[in-house]
Amino acid sequence: MEDLIGPADELRYLAILLAVLAAVALAFGAQFQNNAVSNGKAKPKTKDGRGGLGLRQLRKLIVRPQWISGLGLMGLGMVLQLGALTLAPLIVVQPIGALALVITSLLNARVTKTRLNRGTTIAIILCTFGIAAFVTTASGVADANVLTDTDVTAVLAILLGLLVVFAVLFFTSGRSAKPLTYIIGAGVLYGFVATLAKVVIQRLYQMQFDWLTILCLLALVAAVILGGWFVQNAYASGPPDLVIAGLTVIDPLVAVSVAIAILGEAEAATPLTAIGFALSGAIAVAGVVLLSKVHPELAASKQ
Repeated sequence: MEDLIGPADELRYLAILLAVLAAVALAFGAQFQNNAVSNGKAKPKTKDGRGGLGLRQLRKLIVRPQWISGLGLMGLGMVLQLGALTLAPLIVVQPIGALALVITSLLNARVTKTRLNRGTTIAIILCTFGIAAFVTTASGVADANVLTDTDVTAVLAILLGLLVVFAVLFFTSGRSAKPLTYIIGAGVLYGFVATLAKVVIQRLYQMQFDWLTILCLLALVAAVILGGWFVQNAYASGPPDLVIAGLTVIDPLVAVSVAIAILGEAEAATPLTAIGFALSGAIAVAGVVLLSKVHPELAASKQ
């Protein structure tokens, strides 16, 4: 079809490999940063699991070697993810990051000497299975299409609205928010980071590096900064595998939803495929919600 644009389908295998490596880097980076936040006691958690970081605590964090190492690994993960996005559609690449959940859960359990309970294991399985089913479904129908200015404007308009909402939360209820609130915020914003990155890459394929593309880059930076603040607060108020669960499920669900609804990456999907998307996404989200309720570290903090 002549309205399709991008690299050859054969390169999708390389894209999947890059996405897997990105998930590994994300998992280790998350663990390092969580250790830096927890060990530094940047913000004590309350009995209901609430906690957050102020600007003073954040300034102390950015000079700690462990936090910087984690940032470097997460930066590497982002570079690898961008490489994957240049080689395959968003709806194929982005959900693979769910592998980071499994790696982080095992890492954190070993570091904290915490035994994963049955509920946590079930939650991780639900997250992983849901995302795996989503990727499998998407890989059969995904194609990158030419993006119009209208498509790009729609993405930017939605993100602008979200930035306003989350900025208000930043200055109002940030200190009293629960871990899941921070995680949802970070997941939504990072979902748009991936979407905007794909938009910019696609516009470059189309030889359209114009003011609208530059605006996408600026919006991407804004989403990264605000999303990063949500992530650091999530580390301060919850275990890293819960944070990664949210990011690796909510992030791709947001990105994939935009890719399907606006970017047109799943135009070949049938009604049966759409049902598969909905069911697998619901299973993954159910896993995140369950994990937020049964994780042993969060249960201990409430006692």
